[in-house]
Parts: sequence; structure tokens; C-alpha cells
Amino acid sequence: MPHTHLPTDSTLFNRVHASLVRQGLMQHLGARLVSVEPGQVVVVLPYSDRVTQQQGGFHGGAMGALADIAGGYAGLTVAPEGMEVTTVEYKVNFLNAFRDGELQATGRVVKAGKRVIVTAAEVEHVAADGRRSPCAVMQQTLVPVPKTY
Repeated sequence: MPHTHLPTDSTLFNRVHASLVRQGLMQHLGARLVSVEPGQVVVVLPYSDRVTQQQGGFHGGAMGALADIAGGYAGLTVAPEGMEVTTVEYKVNFLNAFRDGELQATGRVVKAGKRVIVTAAEVEHVAADGRRSPCAVMQQTLVPVPKTY
């Protein structure tokens, strides 16, 4: 029987997943949630014509959006129930350009305060053969906000 990886906290996974499916941009781009742990989230984005720039590589906007989502959802895992987070600012460094395969963003909480949450995200390119290469790094500031739906 194959082993199925289940998140360590299915309630936390469901909280993040329910928010991700409401993100029109992420749905349009084809992003999917891979794992959720307290303070850490992994999201992937497959290569497609929806995420490219004029030279055929992943667009920097798609890389930045993926890093923003991974870091933001990492922050959500430490936000109180009934709250969401919104990005106040982020800074991204693009390290390499890639095409094909997929991007994998790992967001981690650096510091979780009551009013401000600081996160970081690393974006890696994962080639079809499994090779991984650094693609971008991001630091982000989030603020908790009341859930409005």
C-alpha cells in the first residue's frame, strides 16, 4: 500500500487551502498547496504560458506572487483564529531565470508579533529530472486583519 503524506495538522492545512482556493490569481496561474506546518508553507507553480515573460521564462511577477503567497500563508499559520494576514511590503531578489518544470516556494515565519509578522520565502526551480536550483528569495512584512467573510 503506498504511503500517503498527510499534513501534520489537517485543520491548519484546511485553513490555508480554503483561503488559497479563493485567490483568483493563484487559481488562474495554477498554483497548488503542497504542505502546511506551523510557521511554514510550501506552494508550487507549474510552468505554463500563463506564467511566462516575452523570452519564455517564468515571469518575475509570477515568482514574486508565488513567494508572497508562500510567505503570507506561513504567516497565516501563526495568526489567531478569525484573523487573516495582508502584505504590507515585500522585497524580492531574482537569482536565476528558468523555463519548464515548476517553481517551489517555501515560506517561513521569521518573527511573529501581535501587530506585525515577518516572513521569508525561498523559491526554487525544480526541473523535470528533479534537479533544484535557487530562483528567488523574498522578505515580507504582514499585518493580521480581521476575517471579513
